[in-house]
Amino acid sequence: MSAFTGVSISGSNRQCFCETSAVDARGNSGYHLLMVTGYTRTKQLIPTGEGITAGPFNVGGHDWMIEYYPNGENPSCADFISLFLTFHYDADTDEGDPVEVRFSFSLVDQVEKQMATHIRGTGETRDFSTATPIWGNDRFMRRDAVEHSADLKCDCLTIRCEVVVVRNSKLDDDDASGPGHSTKALLLPDIHQHFNSLLQNKVGADVAFQVGGETFAAHRCVLAARSTVFMAQLFGPMKEASSNRVIQIKDMEPKVFTALLSFVYTDSFPDMYVDNIKLSEICKDTGQGQEDEMSEAVDQGQDAEAAELEMGLLQWLQGLFVAADRYDLQRLKFICVKQLSQRMCVSSVASTLALAEQHHCRGLKEACLKFIQVQSPPCLQTLMASNGWGHIFTTYPSVLNELIAMLASNQRK
Repeated sequence: MSAFTGVSISGSNRQCFCETSAVDARGNSGYHLLMVTGYTRTKQLIPTGEGITAGPFNVGGHDWMIEYYPNGENPSCADFISLFLTFHYDADTDEGDPVEVRFSFSLVDQVEKQMATHIRGTGETRDFSTATPIWGNDRFMRRDAVEHSADLKCDCLTIRCEVVVVRNSKLDDDDASGPGHSTKALLLPDIHQHFNSLLQNKVGADVAFQVGGETFAAHRCVLAARSTVFMAQLFGPMKEASSNRVIQIKDMEPKVFTALLSFVYTDSFPDMYVDNIKLSEICKDTGQGQEDEMSEAVDQGQDAEAAELEMGLLQWLQGLFVAADRYDLQRLKFICVKQLSQRMCVSSVASTLALAEQHHCRGLKEACLKFIQVQSPPCLQTLMASNGWGHIFTTYPSVLNELIAMLASNQRK
């Protein structure tokens, strides 16, 4: 169970630091609360790119701080709240070795997101060091979604940051097995690294899949242990049909199946997604501040490139969501729902809503409806004129009834 490490209170002013009451919570896991009092005033006073620092608080023998950006960390995420966890390096006590940490942010009433199983499944695992002391989520939650939610109480928003130190040289050395011995040196590599190596080098592979013209080698036992669908296909009544030939998988892109296999073997969200997100943000941010005559044309080209990359990411996420549902990988499906909800936009919400309805995913459906609910009239007109919305209208008319009920409920409030 995570230990309580204290609370930081941010007032409705432009101070960069907030008042923190820290608790000495020993151990490798803990949570810290950030209370943003005067949320509306803070949002008005602090511009995009400027934030509030909460902490420090101690977990795993290291000090940490929370960075809260009420109007986004950069212009590309100005409609979102950005949250980051910062490693507070102490030259006197920290050895300089990376600290492997799994962390997550949630609103204080989102109890289901604070369970150990949820944090293990969706929390980001990163190496914090002097070179990379800060990691986080620049699109934690849309501001309009926060402002229409029950989590904003009396203009106060409380954020919970969960920190789990996975590998810690400081505590490892304290637990060394004897003089001159370090537990860190005796630890075996993480099991997900072993399984990823098994996937990459294909040693002992005994089944092959053909997806979109590409062939993928895999291991029956690994697939069956992770998916009930693979279990039935490889060892159940369907075994005869799949034992002596390459298994054909239709209606799936190779890059989606690559990500699916990566998750099956490593139990973590594919790194390719994180890399693509970073590339997307770089495309959005590159060229800001140019003032020469060609800057406008350059910016337009970069905006088009960023939009194209963003849409490619959303389509990849949608395909991975469908694949996770197809092979009964519920945790991967849950992670896809979270990512799709965070990256939702007017151009993608209709197709995402159709997927949610088709695959009976209530959580994703509610996220889509809430997103539509807070849009401005011009955005709604753009949405209603899209082909995707026409598909919703003709195929899933009951969704319209739910949306109308939600809008009517808002009018009464």
